[in-house]
Amino acid sequence: MKAQLESIYNSAKADIEGAKSISDLDEVRLKYLSRKGEFNSIKKGLKDLTDEEKRTVGAFANQITEELENLIQDKHNLFYEKELSEKLEKDRIDITLDGKFTPLGKVHPLTQTTNEIVSIFRNLGFSVASSELSPEVETEYYNFDMLNVPKDHPARDVQDTFYANIAKNVVLRSQTSGAQIHIMENQKPPIKIIAPGRVYRNENINARKNNFFHQIEGLYVDKDITFGDLKGVLNEFIRLYFGASRPTRFRSSFFPFTEPSAEVDVQCIMCQGKGCRICSGTGWLEVLGCGMVDVNVLRGVGIDPDVYSGFAFGMGVERLAMLKYAVDDIRLFFNNDKRFLEQF
Repeated sequence: MKAQLESIYNSAKADIEGAKSISDLDEVRLKYLSRKGEFNSIKKGLKDLTDEEKRTVGAFANQITEELENLIQDKHNLFYEKELSEKLEKDRIDITLDGKFTPLGKVHPLTQTTNEIVSIFRNLGFSVASSELSPEVETEYYNFDMLNVPKDHPARDVQDTFYANIAKNVVLRSQTSGAQIHIMENQKPPIKIIAPGRVYRNENINARKNNFFHQIEGLYVDKDITFGDLKGVLNEFIRLYFGASRPTRFRSSFFPFTEPSAEVDVQCIMCQGKGCRICSGTGWLEVLGCGMVDVNVLRGVGIDPDVYSGFAFGMGVERLAMLKYAVDDIRLFFNNDKRFLEQF
């Protein structure tokens, strides 16, 4: 039996030395050292030997089994290290090479401007109205009637307003001012809120005007609100947005839903106030309309004008962006020209 063990050992040793891969070693292990392997088959005959032979042959069988396991493990380690080295070499990255440039998307300049304006007003204590209170598709009731706009006002003509054919008296809102009504119908004073959104007007497109643009509506209703509060808030906004060095002015104006009303102009950055085609030679560009909320508007939403007062304003996002970044044509914001957009 000892001679048989030596023969199997020599055969197994030769197979180990001849193995070319880890899978070859696994086959050698199964052939000689598994439960059904050749060594276990021989060991089963130990029961037929004398006690002395069992001790001698058993010890010898354990010795050569251990040696074979060590030989297989050593050879396995060599193969593993070789394969690992080959894989590392194959997957090696030269960190001195230039990386691959992956272009990143940019926030659109109008979105940047909207976010900046919203951030300023948040810091001034205003909250942002939910989209449900500032819908783009409106009825004439909210877009005109509740804003004190007369039935015969020219703004209600088809030439100025986009009317939808989904139902009678449905329009694409021509201003964000309708959000005031929704907000005051759903909230009780004090109200201090802004409502950003898109608006639509049936106008000829040129460097200063588009038939689709963005506005931000503001509303502050509380006890003892004055026109001085309105000027203070808007002057602070303009200072934070443009900087203290940009000349501005308030001009008296008229809006059906505010009384008194005003417009705010900012000096044209394109011509530095000297006059150009963008500012129609005046040196100024109007950026927002504002005023004290008309008492008829307050009564219409159930707010007592003898107790409460308030102011409202609406500003054009495109116009503010043009004046801050010296953009001389509003159409550039909508043409999707990467050469323009990448500058922001």
